[in-house]
Amino acid sequence: MLSRASRVAVRATIRAGARRASPRTAARFVPALASRTQLAAYSSKENNSKFIRTAVIQVLNSIGSKREVQQYLSHFSSVSSQKFAVIKVGGAILTEHLDEFCSNLAFLYHVGLFPIIVHGAGPQLNKLLEEAGVEPQFEEGIRITDGKTLGVARKLFLQENLKLVQRLEAMGVRARPITSSVFTADYLDKDKWKFVGKITDVNKEPIESAIANGYLPILTSMAETPEGQVLNVNADVAASELAHAVEPLKVVYLSEKGGLFDGDGQKISAINLDQEFDSIMSQSWCKFGTRLKIKEIKELLDGLPRTSSVAIIHPAELQKELFTDSGAGTLIRRGAKLMTATSVDEFTDLQQLKEVLVRDRDVTDARATVDRYVDFLKQREFKAFFDEDMKALAVVLQPDQKKAYSTLATLTITKSGWLSNVADNIFAAIKNEYPSLVWTVKSDDENLTWFFEKADGSLIRGNDVLFWYGIEEGQDLTELMKEFTTHGRSMLGESNLESRLHRAAQIASQNLKTHAASGSVANQARGYSTLARRPVLGTARGFAKGLSRGFATTTNPNPPYGKKHASNEVPSRVALIGARGYTGQALISLLNTHPNFVLKHVSSRELAGQKLQGYDKKEVTYENLSAEEVGQMEERGDIDVWVMALPNGVCKPYVDAIDQARAKTGARDDTSVIVDLSADYRFDDGWTYGLPELVKRSKIAQANRISNPGCYATGAQLGIAPLLEFLGGQPSIFGVSGYSGAGTKPSPKNNVELLSDNLIAYSLTDHIHEREVSTQLNTPVSFSPHVAQWFQGIHHTIHIPLNKTMTSREIRQIYQDRYAGEKLVKVIGEAPMVKSISQKHHVEIGGFAVHSSGKRVVVCATIDNLLKGAATQCLQNMNLARGYAEFEGIPLSE
Repeated sequence: MLSRASRVAVRATIRAGARRASPRTAARFVPALASRTQLAAYSSKENNSKFIRTAVIQVLNSIGSKREVQQYLSHFSSVSSQKFAVIKVGGAILTEHLDEFCSNLAFLYHVGLFPIIVHGAGPQLNKLLEEAGVEPQFEEGIRITDGKTLGVARKLFLQENLKLVQRLEAMGVRARPITSSVFTADYLDKDKWKFVGKITDVNKEPIESAIANGYLPILTSMAETPEGQVLNVNADVAASELAHAVEPLKVVYLSEKGGLFDGDGQKISAINLDQEFDSIMSQSWCKFGTRLKIKEIKELLDGLPRTSSVAIIHPAELQKELFTDSGAGTLIRRGAKLMTATSVDEFTDLQQLKEVLVRDRDVTDARATVDRYVDFLKQREFKAFFDEDMKALAVVLQPDQKKAYSTLATLTITKSGWLSNVADNIFAAIKNEYPSLVWTVKSDDENLTWFFEKADGSLIRGNDVLFWYGIEEGQDLTELMKEFTTHGRSMLGESNLESRLHRAAQIASQNLKTHAASGSVANQARGYSTLARRPVLGTARGFAKGLSRGFATTTNPNPPYGKKHASNEVPSRVALIGARGYTGQALISLLNTHPNFVLKHVSSRELAGQKLQGYDKKEVTYENLSAEEVGQMEERGDIDVWVMALPNGVCKPYVDAIDQARAKTGARDDTSVIVDLSADYRFDDGWTYGLPELVKRSKIAQANRISNPGCYATGAQLGIAPLLEFLGGQPSIFGVSGYSGAGTKPSPKNNVELLSDNLIAYSLTDHIHEREVSTQLNTPVSFSPHVAQWFQGIHHTIHIPLNKTMTSREIRQIYQDRYAGEKLVKVIGEAPMVKSISQKHHVEIGGFAVHSSGKRVVVCATIDNLLKGAATQCLQNMNLARGYAEFEGIPLSE
């Protein structure tokens, strides 16, 4: 069991995005692909193959350094052609990114690389089946394939295969369709899944023949029994079995998501399974599709050579992943087998240790310096981390009476060590064992960016850089920085081998003065770095803390989870309790077109026994479910998402029944999610408040108890939140809603005759939404609700006192920056109108009228109370919690 510090360290390593040191020279970035016109030019008959290869390599050089491209071309060409790569292509890629994908394959083809392509067509098959009146059925995530489904699937797969081949040939790529005779299979379980196959043998001959004759092999995932019966096989499974047979250097899964993502929505750059698998599996964010994918990849890599790796990337980034050190998506390896030693005597070959310490350090007197350093280690407590082949070696010195922290005394890594990701394995192991660490590096070190990624903080003094992690701000950190500011790198004394070598070089020759002043102590075999994370230069406040690879693309601190964040492709079963109301009906309409939610139960006391209208996926009949029945369904695991669309104060018995069932069954990976649309749990710390634009999306994604915000409260919070730091007093909200907000139960607030030519004020103080907004924004507000004669839609006029003089333009810019990238929040100039927002799924914010004093602004916000104020927001939360793309199934306005 890992300690808490170890778990944090492992997770920090994942988040840091470190995978391989990346090229120092890649400060500029150009699009990864040439245009189709360029490719056509490359492949025209007038050009010979040598010119084509040269031209394509020149384009590849624009996405990384020349050194990188040549290095990886050599690496990939070192194996037979069929062992280069297996690329699995999902059906969505063939629909949405066909040209990008084919352009990438054309690049590989023209430099003499022949990946084996295996494609699926799941989304297209779902669509065709629905059009044919066949509801897609899944059991344990596997498609049930009856005869009719198989017939549709076989025809579709042949069409998609031919489409891909024709597109490649139009780009000058010779491609061969291989739609049979590769995969032999038996029935997986004929009674359960019908015509679904379990691959028993892979015939490589058609693939090898295609490559030998200069064709890219394009395979479907269909298989046949020995008797000739065609069987459906999941494309991921087919790619995995093919990889076991071929043993390629790379297995690539193309995905619109572009990689795997952690609990904070950050792309995981690299995973070293030997070091990190157990820790990752224990993380709360590792669930649904992400968890299954990592498990499947581990099983795949466990059966392949350690030189093999898996990459999950977007099709547009295929070259960047294959030909640059920094990569593009998520790289997954088994990692190197690591060893440790705590004394010099534990090294079986002392001469090998010395050779490793001195290698590639072209410094006068290097060997004598290393000899003295080994003698020094014999007198000190240390721990060395290294791989079996000694591609990498790190020495960590233990704390002593003078220093309360551990120090990284030396680190040496070969080029092949970087390519095989040993560097990250070594550092992950160090972080697992040492909760805090200090080290120094020369400021022109080729790997400087890699070190910044590993550190919590840094400080630069002249040509020296101090790095640390695990040391909290306070006296210890202050003393450390003070010591470094005074003494620089020499603060570590004799423990740092690089410092010793540097001094030896200075003493040995006057000719090395200029060389030594630049800090280029040695042509060290440490790999290469990019400017992915820029060093923070200058004063003692020069921390690199919290930075991540790449550059900021939005001013929104909590950006949306788009398609690339989806991690679950298996449909989820939904039960709607309280389906009679307007919100329930609005949610049913949304679920009707959602590709990943299936409505299994709808409960309404008044409508029990009647057929559900407006839901076309399957026939559903209203029930009158009791709390006891709900508990029994939860205990059996029948439902993935419970939606409570009940009046305030009514849903507690149902929630209690679900909790009791969970207690009986114990914690499960597939624990159901509850989304409550009432106000019952909006002030309960045990529930997650589900306003994705303002509450951290990663928190919602990990929740299984979500309280959906109120309609008034949603619009008001979004209208105030960007100005919280500028508040000069209590905001005042004048809200007006259509009468659908009063529900279906007759009352004066939904009496159409009473509302005609009228406006009714109610609950002018202490309204539940006043408390809700004040609680969530952590500042008091006043709120006066009114109901008007229109049916749906809310208008807020919000008066906000300011603590400084501001202009309308400045305030509007603050809102635009805060909601940058949000699909369901629109910032406009003028005051928004209710009729423009009715039956729309977003919020509009505008007006921004500033008082003549400059110290008060009036902001207007409109929202459809049944949609973004209720059903749409509920679906947002359901998507996040179940691992789907956040806006899946939500019609987005232009």
